Amino acid sequence: MRVHFGQGLAGNLDTPTLSTAFNELGASLQMDLALRPVAQKPKVLILVSKQLHCLADLLFRARSGQLGVDIPLIVSNHNDAAGLAQSYGIPFHHLPVTASSKQAQEQKVLELAEAAGVDLVVLARYMQVLSPTLTEAMSGRIINIHHSFLPSFKGAKPYHQAYDRGVKLIGATAHFVTEGLDEGPIIEQRVVRVNHGMSPRELTQEGSNVEVQVLAAAIKLVAERRVLINQNKTVVFS
Repeated sequence: MRVHFGQGLAGNLDTPTLSTAFNELGASLQMDLALRPVAQKPKVLILVSKQLHCLADLLFRARSGQLGVDIPLIVSNHNDAAGLAQSYGIPFHHLPVTASSKQAQEQKVLELAEAAGVDLVVLARYMQVLSPTLTEAMSGRIINIHHSFLPSFKGAKPYHQAYDRGVKLIGATAHFVTEGLDEGPIIEQRVVRVNHGMSPRELTQEGSNVEVQVLAAAIKLVAERRVLINQNKTVVFS
């Protein structure tokens, strides 16, 4: 259940006072609950690799007020996003990944997230598979944009898979990250119509436009506490 109420219903009570009262009620009913002021923006850590279209879109939306989040830092396994991060005045951390350094790199990501008080981690085309250690530590707080309309075409190069199958619709899926690759609860999906005359490159270009829309929409829903996870599905309040 999600309840949104205004100051008129709460009187002059502040959030700490309300939290105490609700926590007492929740304990008596064995409920899990959370109370948050609407104006409180969640802090988002963005992980990105070499493709920057989703990152650029999120930075613009956050700066222009279209997306109610704070972005205290950006982390990448490549240096490509350093200039973009600098142009927005956001600290950038280059943390390369190899097979031997993956555990240490992810531990550093967790340390940065904790130090910045991060509420949400966003994989904005971060082309690394997260380990169970990281996904468990941030369970229910990691969002990924998959460049495909899941559950079809999981894994790498989904647009090429779609091209090989001659699909007429391609899309993108924003989902919570779990241990299973591209199998987490789905938050938002959108599609665009394509045809047989389009190359894999053209499909990729069309898909990138959908990706930015889907990821921004999903983050907005989660930031506004409109998404509840129910086993491997989500309940999304409009």
